[in-house]
Amino acid sequence: MLPASTFVLGGAASGKSEWAEKFIESYDLPMIYLATGQIFDDEVAAKVAKHKNRRDGRWETIEEPLDLAPALASLSEKQAVLIDCATMWLTNHMMQDSDLSTEQDALIEALTACRAPWVIVSNEVGQGIVPENALARQFREAQGRLNIALAQQAGLVVQVVAGLPQSLKGRLP
Repeated sequence: MLPASTFVLGGAASGKSEWAEKFIESYDLPMIYLATGQIFDDEVAAKVAKHKNRRDGRWETIEEPLDLAPALASLSEKQAVLIDCATMWLTNHMMQDSDLSTEQDALIEALTACRAPWVIVSNEVGQGIVPENALARQFREAQGRLNIALAQQAGLVVQVVAGLPQSLKGRLP
């Protein structure tokens, strides 16, 4: 049986998004891609295009960089949603100078209330060196707290390293 809630964690370019896309296809439900990224430069535009090219016409894309609750609330149990990614969502809120604790609580509440099975992707940022500047340290701490909260919420937690999934919580189907 597939889990109702899955958290996929990995380093940059670890294969986590591609693995999550393939995993959510196994639900055999209409798929929603809830995209949190914002395009500010050519490098990000190329990355977004790469992600879009991997998905086919079976995916419906909803672009929402900040307020995920309305999109999650609109889904039914007859759909499956991939949120890619929590790291960009957090970055967007940091750039908006949002109250990160309030936004994190709202996200967790929205995921709890979501009727559709969900998969959320996030970056692991705590295994590197301590950043030299205050903003980067603030981000690393906030991402760590968000990842902990998402892992607690999810029934299945998967770490992807070099494209290979490892279950940290629950069992891979």
